[in-house]
Amino acid sequence: MKTRALLAVSSLAPLALLTLVACGDATPAPAPPPPPPSPAASSSALPASAPTADARYERLWADFLAEYLRREPTSATTLGMHEHDGEWPDLSAAGEARDRAVYERIGRELQQIPASELSPTQHLDAEILANALAQWRFDRDEMRSAETNPLLYVRLVGDGLDPFLTRSFAPAAARADSLASRLSSIAPIVAAARARITHPARIVTETAIKQNKGLLDLVDGTFAELLAQAPEKKDTVLAAAKQASVALHDLQKLLEGEVLARSDGDFRVGKEKLATLLRLHLDTDVDADDLVVQARALLAKTQDEMAQSARELWPELMGKRPLPPMTTDAAKKRVVREVLAHLAEDRPTNATVVADASKLLASATDFVRSHDLVGLPADSCRVMEMPEYERGVAVAFCESSGPLEPKQETHITISPTPADWPAARKTSFYREYNHSMLADLIVHEAMPGHYLQAMHANTFKGSPRTIFTNGSFEEGWAVYTEWLMAKHGFGGPRVRMQRLKMLARVCVNAILDHEIHAGTMDEHAAVALMETEALQEEGEAVGKWTRARISHGQLSTYFYGFSEFMKLRAEAEKQPDFNERAYNDKLLSFGSPSMHELRASLAR
Repeated sequence: MKTRALLAVSSLAPLALLTLVACGDATPAPAPPPPPPSPAASSSALPASAPTADARYERLWADFLAEYLRREPTSATTLGMHEHDGEWPDLSAAGEARDRAVYERIGRELQQIPASELSPTQHLDAEILANALAQWRFDRDEMRSAETNPLLYVRLVGDGLDPFLTRSFAPAAARADSLASRLSSIAPIVAAARARITHPARIVTETAIKQNKGLLDLVDGTFAELLAQAPEKKDTVLAAAKQASVALHDLQKLLEGEVLARSDGDFRVGKEKLATLLRLHLDTDVDADDLVVQARALLAKTQDEMAQSARELWPELMGKRPLPPMTTDAAKKRVVREVLAHLAEDRPTNATVVADASKLLASATDFVRSHDLVGLPADSCRVMEMPEYERGVAVAFCESSGPLEPKQETHITISPTPADWPAARKTSFYREYNHSMLADLIVHEAMPGHYLQAMHANTFKGSPRTIFTNGSFEEGWAVYTEWLMAKHGFGGPRVRMQRLKMLARVCVNAILDHEIHAGTMDEHAAVALMETEALQEEGEAVGKWTRARISHGQLSTYFYGFSEFMKLRAEAEKQPDFNERAYNDKLLSFGSPSMHELRASLAR
């Protein structure tokens, strides 16, 4: 699931975390003046009653949201508020200081609202806001992303341009005007990068260089699809694109020259920071060491289930060839590998992967409807090829319209293999993403995974639980739906086998996250873990090694979220009136909260 918000990625934390954001010497911005009293109130001798805690919170949230959407215009566009579509956020140090003053004021005012007096709904939303502010402070003060993450600048530009080209929330002419405005004003972003980037990790700079090349291909292109709908805007957009090209070439020169030369930072965040990141972005009570112990245990269990599925598939795939003995772990893995190798022969190519994924999306939708697993959204979803400027990290992601968008649109973006990969690695990649695995991927990203969940969550509109969504809930739900679809037989034993392989990957993701960032795992050990224990192909393992180094904590969201969803499911099934459709709908009825808040909401 592609992250929407820049202030916070996900998760919740207690209101006490506001101590992270409520300190500092910045002078708070003045609070908006209270509305004038009505004539009736002025003439009354009775004293006005104090606003309730809920009313105070609602006013504070409205204040915060207006400030946030103004200060983060690219996020505002993604969320569906289009008053600032032609603008960029101020990434300069001075701009960050102004943001800090506002967010710290909000934090102090939020602390003054008695949490015990808030209704359950407002308590949940206030907790999400508190954690979002804590994430912002930790990112700026401890992670120092503006100084250590060149991808921040490149991704901002890509995220800021993409909606005008891939969505139809406004007439083409209006989107073209907004696109031109942003294209013509990229230079300050490059200036901020030049002033602020210090000593990033080399892998982060290298990835930024690759993605910026994709941006250059974009702005040096013709914008054919958009301008075919608004030909009167052609000169305006292409003139602005020339300005963007100059700025992005300047950024490319900066990255390839000065920044790469001093990219000697450590990509490992360290044990202490990883623990904090997990608490902020997963859940308040996550223990990093215990998480990796649980992941190893589920990995072993999943490997046993893969061996059982391989035994079931053997006659279908191998005909009359006898099943080899499976008396040892090594023997079981050999049989599983051989079964997976046969499944890998039925695979897409760069030329067919988008069309194949589209057909699988239709099949998954029909399956969910016919088995009445969960309420289906009315809004459409399509599969598209991932733009070059977004490649190099994830194989696929779901990008849904924001909760403030009147017209809901979702696309599942699939990444073909990078153009510079050798032929053997491209083949390896599609052996991993064969048709059975692609079916499971579509379940995860689209139906009934991220796409369906996002459409349910968006009914909350401008609530914190849709502005700042929890990654463990989102990824946990998507992995849970893989289990749900396989349980009901989607794709038969072939897809079930690939679902188990994907679950092994989920476990390994959490192990990688821990051992790389809180330990000393190197590329050889990481690739060996992925290939030996999760039975991944070389192309997938190489890509994951890059992703694991440039992300911190995100790879753990899948395992933690899924584990918590399965615990909740086991508890629910003990109830005599358990109904699967009603239960799944209820899970989605709270937005995208943290898992501890989901547990509390289900218990109310």
